[in-house]
Amino acid sequence: MKHSIFRVAALVAGLGAAAPALAQDSILNVSYDIARELFEDLNPKFIAQWKADKGRDLTIDQSHGGSSRQARAILEGLAADVVTFNQETDIDALVEGGLVDQNWREAFPNGASPYYSLPAFLVRKGNPKNIQDWGDLAKEGVQPVFPNPKTSGNARYTYLAAYAWGLNEFGGDHAKTQDFVKKLLSNVPVFDTGGRAATQTFAEREIGDVLVTFEAETGGIAAEYADKGFERVTPSISLFSAFPVALVGANAKKKGSEEVATAYLNWLYTPEAQKALAEHYYRVTDKDVAAAYADKLPEVKLVTVDEAFGGWEKVRAEHLADGGILDQVFVNR
Repeated sequence: MKHSIFRVAALVAGLGAAAPALAQDSILNVSYDIARELFEDLNPKFIAQWKADKGRDLTIDQSHGGSSRQARAILEGLAADVVTFNQETDIDALVEGGLVDQNWREAFPNGASPYYSLPAFLVRKGNPKNIQDWGDLAKEGVQPVFPNPKTSGNARYTYLAAYAWGLNEFGGDHAKTQDFVKKLLSNVPVFDTGGRAATQTFAEREIGDVLVTFEAETGGIAAEYADKGFERVTPSISLFSAFPVALVGANAKKKGSEEVATAYLNWLYTPEAQKALAEHYYRVTDKDVAAAYADKLPEVKLVTVDEAFGGWEKVRAEHLADGGILDQVFVNR
C-alpha cells in the first residue's frame, strides 16, 4: 500500500555567517482521509509554539487515508508517532497490535477526543430531491454518496447514524431498521475507499444527489465549491462522532519522540487549536470557543454509540465482524 506523506516544517534561513545547528524534532501524524486542510492549518501553529517553548525546530509529517486502512498500515509498519483518527475501533486495533497503550482513552481529556462532529448532508443547489432526513436517502431515485463503511471510519459513522435513526423511527424494530439500511446502501452509486474520494465523486464528477459525510466536511466543501451552490442539511437525529487521538507509544519510544508527540496531542485542547478546529466546522470541547462559534453549527439531537448500540465492543461484534449485520445489509454490493 502506498502512502502520501505531507510535511510541514519550521524553516530557518541563514544570512551571512552560518547559524549553529539546532536540534531537530520530527513526528508522523497518521490521520483520517478528509483532514488534510485541517492539519495544514494546525501544524504550523504548533510548530511555532514548540520552537518558542523549546528552542527546537520541528517537522510534522502527515499521512491521510481511510481510518481503518490507516490502522492496518501502521500494524504493517507505517511508523506513526501519533494517530488522529475518526473511529475508536481503529485505535483499539492498534492496542491489540501492541502499539498503543490499552488505557489510551484516559491519557487525554474527554476520552482522548479533543473535538467531535456528526454525519450530515450536503445537497445540490435548491435541494431538488428535497432531502431533509435519513429516511429520504432510502427513497427510490435518490442517490446518496459516501465511502465504503468497511474501509472508512467516516462511512462507518454514516452507517451507524442511519441505523440509529431507523431504530428511533421504527420503535426499536431491528428487522425494519435493517431493511431500511439495506435500501439506503443499495441506492449508493459507487463506494469509494475514503471520504475525500467520495467528496470528489459528488462535487467534481457530479455523481449523486446528496453527499453524506461529517458536518465539518460539509462546511468546508460548501465553501470550496461556492460556485456550485451546495447546501448543508442537518438531519433530525445523528450520531455523536468522536475524533480520538492517541500516542503510538511503541513507535514514539523507539524514535525518542514521546515528549513532542505527547505535547502535540495535548496542544489540540488549547484555545488556539480549538479556535482553528471550530473554523473548520468541527464541534469543540472548549466551552468558550464552542459558544463563540455556535452560530455556525445548528442544534441537533445526538445519540452516542453507547446509547444506541451498547458500546463499541457490541458494534464490533454485532455489526462490523465478518458475517455481522453490516455484511448482511451489504448483500449483492
